[in-house]
Amino acid sequence: MKRHIPNLITLLNVLCGCIATVFAVANILEMAALFVCLGIFLDFLDGLAARLLRVKSELGVQLDSLADMITSGLVPGIVMFQLLNMSELGGWNMASNISWASDSDFSFLPFSGFLITLASAYRLAKFNIDENQVNSFIGLPTPANALLIISLPLILLYQNNDVLNGIILNQWFLISLTLLSGYLLNSRIELFALKFENWGFKDNALRYIFIIISLVVLITMRFLGIPLIIVFYVLGSWVQNLTVKNR
Repeated sequence: MKRHIPNLITLLNVLCGCIATVFAVANILEMAALFVCLGIFLDFLDGLAARLLRVKSELGVQLDSLADMITSGLVPGIVMFQLLNMSELGGWNMASNISWASDSDFSFLPFSGFLITLASAYRLAKFNIDENQVNSFIGLPTPANALLIISLPLILLYQNNDVLNGIILNQWFLISLTLLSGYLLNSRIELFALKFENWGFKDNALRYIFIIISLVVLITMRFLGIPLIIVFYVLGSWVQNLTVKNR
């Protein structure tokens, strides 16, 4: 019975991804973000459960990637699509669905947001056949990238700063972030994984420090802290890699 527990948790992640997709398409991005965050938590929980129960399986690995494709691959692409559509319309509007469907000013630009989804699919496929990504990741994990993308509408909605709004709804910023996202997902940058084989501080010092700093940043900066945490994650991993190579 216990061997089914991690897979059940993963299927709950799939459900969260499906619900988040519906909300993202309806342009209710704060609810989409909520279910993405819940799905990412379940993604962490299923791996932890598999390690604690010692029931790792190839089925679980494949199912986990399929769940990530929905929650952390498809949904961020839709969110970026919606943000690019808003930037084309010239302002922030979470109250309406796609508004150009029958208009003469139809644009293909918002569809470029799905480059994130394509890059996520490619990254997850590579991850499944790469036996080196056990204690670390090569490239930005899809859940981290998803958090980066879904933080943007949350910053718009809950921090409502004119300067931040202007930056986030700038087409060039969104296109640049989309391209950067696709690059980071499939880059050769080695990043530490938040996988705890035990709870000792010596073996998990960087993980504990990262979690503590992340909590402080979130409390003080709210949703604006999420992009900063992702930047710290990448830079912290880079510094760690340099330290290991120089030993």
